[in-house]
Amino acid sequence: MTSELATDSAERRRRGEAVFSDVMTVPSALDASPYRDAGLLDFVFPEVWARPGLSRRDRRWITLACVGAADTVAPIEAHVYAALRSGDMTFEQMQEFVLHFAVYCGWPKASFLDEVVWRQQSRVAAERGEPGPDGRPWDVWSAGMDPETRISNGEQCFAAVNCVPYPGRTTAYRTAGILNFVFGEVWQRPGLTTRDRRFITLACVGLDDTVGPIRSHFYSALKSGDVTIDEMRELILHFAVYSGFAKAEFLDEVVSESWAGIQRGAAEAAR
Repeated sequence: MTSELATDSAERRRRGEAVFSDVMTVPSALDASPYRDAGLLDFVFPEVWARPGLSRRDRRWITLACVGAADTVAPIEAHVYAALRSGDMTFEQMQEFVLHFAVYCGWPKASFLDEVVWRQQSRVAAERGEPGPDGRPWDVWSAGMDPETRISNGEQCFAAVNCVPYPGRTTAYRTAGILNFVFGEVWQRPGLTTRDRRFITLACVGLDDTVGPIRSHFYSALKSGDVTIDEMRELILHFAVYSGFAKAEFLDEVVSESWAGIQRGAAEAAR
């Protein structure tokens, strides 16, 4: 039995090192420690990143949001580099990610993340012998809308994304922020799919410990069908690895409650 366990352990370590290299695009070079060995190479990469149920791209969005909000420089640098070098995300998509992240986790955190994206894109380009980002002016998103049309479109987008009626124009936060900008522009911008934005948002609100937005966004992601219940369970496990099992426990409870409510509603509608 001991030799069988040793063989299984050695195989898991080999798998962990292989998945680490595949995901991070570099070999594991950390010093031996329980964090590296039992944590990263025996669990995080062979047992979580290698699980079916979510694509590697889906897992990257969750991870990028988590490390971005954690203010940990080395993991931010490493995961942004890996996302770009692997080709899972383009430089333009990462730029859109930073803007979406800014909405849900704040501009100060996103400011550093933006610097990292530019720095790591320059690094990847240099490794490939290609020109780096040229600093061209970024196109301003515009559909040629007057302010009323823009806010009205924001109201419709809010309702579609959140699966509930849009709020009234009663405060600056709701009118200028939520309806005019967050849903009048950010959620409608090209470059990322609605599913991409769902994964980024779910990770961000989970990180923020904001009960209302957590319940709202986890419910609407399931209700809309953009994220299935099985995918949501995988998202929570991945989130637990990068932002802690204590936070993830509450998300797991919210998902169970939301899914039960959605199923009850569907059953009542079918009667």
